[in-house]
Amino acid sequence: MPRANRYFLPKYIWHITHRCHKKEFLLKFSRDRKNWVRWLFEARKRFGLRVFNYSVTSNHIHLLAQTPENNAEAIPESMQLIAGRVAQDYNQRKGRKGAFWEDRYHATAVDRENHLLQCLVYIDLNMVRAGQVKHPKDWAESGFQEIQGHKERYRTIDLKGLSNTLGFQDLDLFQKFYREMIEHALSERELGREEKWTKSIGVGGIDFLSCLVEALGVKVRNRKILPTSESYVLRETFFPYESQIDAENTPIRPNNSHFWRLDRP
Repeated sequence: MPRANRYFLPKYIWHITHRCHKKEFLLKFSRDRKNWVRWLFEARKRFGLRVFNYSVTSNHIHLLAQTPENNAEAIPESMQLIAGRVAQDYNQRKGRKGAFWEDRYHATAVDRENHLLQCLVYIDLNMVRAGQVKHPKDWAESGFQEIQGHKERYRTIDLKGLSNTLGFQDLDLFQKFYREMIEHALSERELGREEKWTKSIGVGGIDFLSCLVEALGVKVRNRKILPTSESYVLRETFFPYESQIDAENTPIRPNNSHFWRLDRP
């Protein structure tokens, strides 16, 4: 079976998804989800990963992150550390052998401003879509409470960096604005799964994706930039597992193999 490529460009913001092996619910216990968050915290310390949001479900994870300027390998190094230690801890505790994760995670480049805001909301509403909670504040292993400044331990999200990236100089103003975005999405029942966040090489404006295509070069030859209702997407040409990532109980697509070192943001 063919395997999709993982594209990696430093300084871009990436929405990363990684699913458990064979769609198994290996993260169904809170202690294992919290362990993933703990190792995300450790990855941030070790590699300087800039974390903007995350959500850990029963069988997959979401991570919104950016590579720091001083470590072009922060994302792959972080994913290797987190995935390896979470799998090791789980297998040792359960006396289990074998793969814990699908071997490849998927990374989608995300444009800034409105597209970044949309991705933030999409991640935080993941468990609401799954019917597990009515509000993202009720799911402990996600970034919403931390974005709102309510988390005391293992803070991983770069709140100041996220706020500034979105054009907010006042953190309180950003937090209030984001709460209102979540409430609006809940009241309007804007909870549908959007494949652009999990089956695309990039999501954003036409200029952003044109730069992405130029940066990736021959690796995205024959890929097309396609319009959606609120943005453009650079799509893959095939989907090896034909999988979906619909909140907690469906798998995400596998990915990744090619890493690039470019200075273009």
